[in-house]
Amino acid sequence: MTTGYEVRYAVGQREVKAYDTEQLRQEFLADNIMQPGKVYWVYSHYERFMLGGAVPLAKALMLDTIEPLKSDAFLARRELGIINIGGDGVVTVGEQQFELKKEEALYVGQTREPVSFNSVDSANPAKFYLNSTPAHHAFPHKKIGKQDANVLHMGSQQTSNERDINQLIIHGVVETCQLQMGLTRLNQGSVWNTMPAHQHDRRNEVYFYFDMEAGQAVSHFMGEPKETRHIWVNNESAVLSPPWSIHCGVGTSNYAFIWGMAGENLDYDDMDKYPPDQLR
Repeated sequence: MTTGYEVRYAVGQREVKAYDTEQLRQEFLADNIMQPGKVYWVYSHYERFMLGGAVPLAKALMLDTIEPLKSDAFLARRELGIINIGGDGVVTVGEQQFELKKEEALYVGQTREPVSFNSVDSANPAKFYLNSTPAHHAFPHKKIGKQDANVLHMGSQQTSNERDINQLIIHGVVETCQLQMGLTRLNQGSVWNTMPAHQHDRRNEVYFYFDMEAGQAVSHFMGEPKETRHIWVNNESAVLSPPWSIHCGVGTSNYAFIWGMAGENLDYDDMDKYPPDQLR
């Protein structure tokens, strides 16, 4: 089998208060989605959000449906966002081919067309990070290169969070039903992402951390603002953030991360912020 998956059910903040470290990691950490020669999914019941990875080697990988979708085509009722974090790759949707270099993105709208993933060089394979959400309309497929992104320069050296937020799959850049994705890269010497921490009561968000040097890690903060928790995250791992949870993180070195969101609106700034002195 070249496609695997797991299912994560939604849990509330009252239950999480009793979780130990291992339970937190089991529920919210996804640390095995980039598997060579395989497509792997985590199907979350938060907004029916799916996150996954496709790492094609010598042979193409197909976007096959999985049993929880109860559909004969993966994208029959869904949309898909793809960001490549590896070597050069090609995504084929029906008769269309899209070449994706590192940190380039592709939006694939609702469709029954076959979708496949290829690496240009199997010795330096593409690593396609995938997000998928339910869709109500078939918007056009669109590649988003680095030059197409809306870039926000945020933070400062003084607060150790100087960073560039590349808004790739977002309203104003590409039409989507509800999916939003982007890539944030911290400048050298900066380690804090998303500060002040924030919470989305009307959507969930998933952070996927990558480009960490060997031996480095990120401490990802989650939980309620007045009762936070943390999870130590290694390279190419993701953390699911329920609507009731804050999200921010600090690394032992600079790094990059991809954020993906879904919910009831496409307003990027729809968030409740919690400055550091308000967190507990």
